[in-house]
Amino acid sequence: MRRITTWLLSTLSALVLLFSYHTSTNSGSATAVATGSADAAANGSTDSGSSGSADSGTDSGTDSGSAATPTPTPSADAGSGGSSGSSSSSGTFTGDAVQTRYGPVQVEITVKNGKITKSVVTQVPWNDHKDQEINSYAVPILNDEAVQAQSAGIDMVSGATFTSDAYIQSLQSAIDQANL
Repeated sequence: MRRITTWLLSTLSALVLLFSYHTSTNSGSATAVATGSADAAANGSTDSGSSGSADSGTDSGTDSGSAATPTPTPSADAGSGGSSGSSSSSGTFTGDAVQTRYGPVQVEITVKNGKITKSVVTQVPWNDHKDQEINSYAVPILNDEAVQAQSAGIDMVSGATFTSDAYIQSLQSAIDQANL
C-alpha cells in the first residue's frame, strides 16, 4: 500500500512540474514587430478573447471590408531582361488581408529584379498583451523566412498558428501579384 501511495504521489508531482514549466523564454521586445501594428490595433477585431468556431464566421465579414482589397504598387518594371516566360518585376506588392479569429493579417513584399528583398506585415492582431507577445516573436521570423525562401513555402511558427497561416496566405497573394 505504501508503494502505491508513493508511486501515485510521485507521478502526480511529476505531472504538476511538467505542466507548470514555461517553455517560452523570449518575453521581451514588444516593439520588434514590423510597421503597421498600430493600424492592426485600430482595425483589428475587438473580439480577441472569443473561442469556438461559431464566432470566427461572424467576425470575418465585419473587418475585412476596409482592408481586403490588394493594392499592388510597382515602382518600376524591369522588362529589359527579354527571356521568355520569366518576368523580372520590381516594386512593392501588398497581399490580401486574411481574416483570423483574432484580427486581420496582411503582408507587403518588396521585389527587386524578380527577387523578394523585404517582407513586412502591414496588419497583424495587436489587441491585447497576448497578441503582442505572440506576434512580436513570430512576425520577424516569418519575415526572414519569406525572404530566404523566396516563396510562400515557409514553416509556420509554433505557438502562432493563426498568424502563420494567415501570413502565408497573404504572402502568396502578394507573390501572385508580383508574378513571381
